[in-house]
Amino acid sequence: MAEQPIQVLLVEDNPADVRLWQELLWDVTSAQFQLIPVERLDEAMEMLKQQRFDVILLDLSLPDSQGLETFVKMHLQAPAIPIIVLTGLDDESLATKAVQEGAQDYLVKGQVNGDLLVRCMRYAIERQRAEEALRQSEERFRVALKNSPIIVSTQDKELIYTWVYNSSPGLTKEDREIVGKRDLDLLNWEEGQRLTDIKKRVLLTGAGTREEVSITTVQGRRYYDLTVEPLRNEAQEVVGITCASIDISDRKLAEEKIREQAALLDVTADAIFVRDLENRIIFWNKGSENLYGWRSEEVYGQDATQLLYKDEPLSEVGTAMLTVMSKGQWQGELTKVTKSGKEVLVASRWTLVCNEDHSPKSILTVDTDITEKKQLETQVFRTQRLESIGTLASGIAHDLNNILTPILAVAQLLPLKFPDLDSEHQHLLEILEDSARRGADLVKQVLSFARGVEGKRMTLQPKHLIKEVVKIVKQTFPKSIEVFMDVPKDLWTVCGDSTQLHQVLMNLCVNARDAMPCGGCLTISAENLAVDENYARMHLEAKVGPYTVIAVTDTGVGIAPEILERIFEPFFTTKELGKGTGLGLSTAIGIVKSHGGFVNVYSEVGRGTSFKVYLPAVQETEVQLTQELEPLIGKGELILVVDDEPGIQEITKTSLEAYNYKTLIAGDGIEAIALYAQNRHQISAVLMDMMLPSLDGITAIRTLQKIDPKVKIIATSGLMSSSKLAEASDAGAKVFLAKPYTVKELLLTLQKLLDLSA
Repeated sequence: MAEQPIQVLLVEDNPADVRLWQELLWDVTSAQFQLIPVERLDEAMEMLKQQRFDVILLDLSLPDSQGLETFVKMHLQAPAIPIIVLTGLDDESLATKAVQEGAQDYLVKGQVNGDLLVRCMRYAIERQRAEEALRQSEERFRVALKNSPIIVSTQDKELIYTWVYNSSPGLTKEDREIVGKRDLDLLNWEEGQRLTDIKKRVLLTGAGTREEVSITTVQGRRYYDLTVEPLRNEAQEVVGITCASIDISDRKLAEEKIREQAALLDVTADAIFVRDLENRIIFWNKGSENLYGWRSEEVYGQDATQLLYKDEPLSEVGTAMLTVMSKGQWQGELTKVTKSGKEVLVASRWTLVCNEDHSPKSILTVDTDITEKKQLETQVFRTQRLESIGTLASGIAHDLNNILTPILAVAQLLPLKFPDLDSEHQHLLEILEDSARRGADLVKQVLSFARGVEGKRMTLQPKHLIKEVVKIVKQTFPKSIEVFMDVPKDLWTVCGDSTQLHQVLMNLCVNARDAMPCGGCLTISAENLAVDENYARMHLEAKVGPYTVIAVTDTGVGIAPEILERIFEPFFTTKELGKGTGLGLSTAIGIVKSHGGFVNVYSEVGRGTSFKVYLPAVQETEVQLTQELEPLIGKGELILVVDDEPGIQEITKTSLEAYNYKTLIAGDGIEAIALYAQNRHQISAVLMDMMLPSLDGITAIRTLQKIDPKVKIIATSGLMSSSKLAEASDAGAKVFLAKPYTVKELLLTLQKLLDLSA
């Protein structure tokens, strides 16, 4: 298809000039251009109404119009058509003014050839089209800006505004007030300086940036999403910047409202989180962080089942999901795991959240940690079970006495009735009598456990009793067992039966001997302990007041966790048949309870066991309920507390913070190392339990020593043996604090450590 010729409107009243322009075009090409001449301006105006033209050749001297006014009228009539002004030699200044008013170009008559005329017209047409495209683009840009809450501006290298477009008038100063000024001239110093720093960085690096900024406007504080890009010249040199600011104030206000609502949820100690129907977590409050150890940014989008349960999804979890989907809610107890892998028991309540059309949307979960509550319940149930067993044992003992009494009497009478029996039969009667006596002794032990054995009570000094037991042990135990005694001179007195307490200590020592078949260390120690309210909360059987504590510690095989709670049950034993009745520890605890005391046991398989007997101290003049030193108020020192027991974590944290210390809590050695690495310059001391999951205390101490050789560590354990002390000291612990400890003991120990290191 042939290309359409370019339509040219020639406005010229001189016929000779008309023929000249026609000949010039004919010399170049006759097909590409179609020239239509008119003599008057009004004819040209009428022609423009009837026909489309690509370019206009306009003489400024016409019969009905003269000079610059001729161009102005034509330009107003056809602003989209390029106009080339025709002028004589003496009117070149007039032609220049026409170009300034919008003409595309001008030609001087008598100085034009065909090629120049064609090039000039083609250039005028292309330029007009480019300008029109640019105008359309700018118009689209203006429309886009007008419909967007955006402020666009440019600034030179001195950060002086050179152009501003504001689609939201009223939020900032008028554009004319901004151009020619800097941010420091327009805003308060802090806001202006921040914007200046951001923009200077772009000028310096040549790299764009995007940041959120806040600006005080006539309508108050507004928030903007600011994008700053370098402005370059043709040589790619940075000559300024371009800024685009989008008003995000409404979004920020909505986010602030959400944060306020979330803060209300964070006040509660319960773990509150929301997951979608694909089990992905979409909300996680502060209580969830405290209970499970995961920060909110770590769990968003994570599968809740994989995150909070150790094994494959449990059947009760599947049942709970079915129930909440069908009935809208579910509640029950679940065992979940923390970030450190520690199991916690929670009372969990699930609620189905629905959309406005009542279609299921997500599940709201509220978890309450009941681990400590369950542990206390276990202690209560254990005590009740022992009392029940004691009642049962008491009844059985009475029946056994009724049975054994005639057997023993007959065994003693038969030799008198039959003095001539041969030696074999006499031996049988001796076996009968011996067995009956052994049965009677067992009954006495059962009654001791069941009733708590009443005996003659008097004020006595436990250190004399301990010395006597140590003497017997050294004389009778194998030489492969080393025996140590550690008793303070000012040990408090107790009110008790020396024979019964002697029986308790001997029983514990014999058990320690049996736990060390290949030898080891046996330590009998004692200490004064003033039990406070915090300590009493940690131990159900303890009461506030003074106690004398006697510890029997061995380095033997230890007691497995699964049988630790059964060791005080009567007739329960791990010894071989014929080597133990299972009544030793049950009798011992019965005696201690009858004295108003209690027993705690700490054991680690392969490392030993420590039994601690707590006896109420007598309120006499030599009993000092408070130590000479009183703990001082802290100076805001940060203490890292490492313990896997939530109850001890909570009580220690509360105690330290009450005395103006700050705390960080870790549940195992791995978490402790991570926290110390992050906060090593702020942490003043570390309180480290020796028996921890995932990574034990000794290894954790050694790792902390590598991170910081000057780290100050207090080692804590319920198994305070000489080997344990030596190992903790070798690893880098400065002080050893035996569990359970009082607030005063903790504070004085910490105070001493910080003073020594000052």
